[in-house]
Amino acid sequence: MLSMYPACFFEEENGHYSVIFPDLNYLATSGDSFEEAMTMAVDCLAGYLRWCSEDGDTIPEPSGIMNIDVETVARDIGVEEMAASCIVNMVSVDVEAYAKQHFDKSVRKTLTIPAWLNSAALERGINFSQTLQEALLSKIQSDPAIYK
Repeated sequence: MLSMYPACFFEEENGHYSVIFPDLNYLATSGDSFEEAMTMAVDCLAGYLRWCSEDGDTIPEPSGIMNIDVETVARDIGVEEMAASCIVNMVSVDVEAYAKQHFDKSVRKTLTIPAWLNSAALERGINFSQTLQEALLSKIQSDPAIYK
């Protein structure tokens, strides 16, 4: 099912864009260009709607694009001076299809480890995939620069 929400794309001085979804508690993302900001907006919207649905949270109805008051949004987030550069655009995503492709899809990786480490892990019944996922998540969370 296609979900569509209006988003405010605020152009910054450096050509980057900040994206705000007024209907979704000012959910925000950004991109280095308008195209990247749109891609990030789709990803952000899909993730938000998916996790709201999984958590049983109420998902607000989207406003009509003509009902978005850019001046109010800009004032609410403290960027009144950027209101004139704002583009309001609908962002649409099929949440389930997007989730299957981007959130749920597993990717096979081949790796090499020392034989002694392989033997020790097998003796202890260690799940290699789970261990690698946990290590990667830990590494990413400890160094935000890696996540870029």
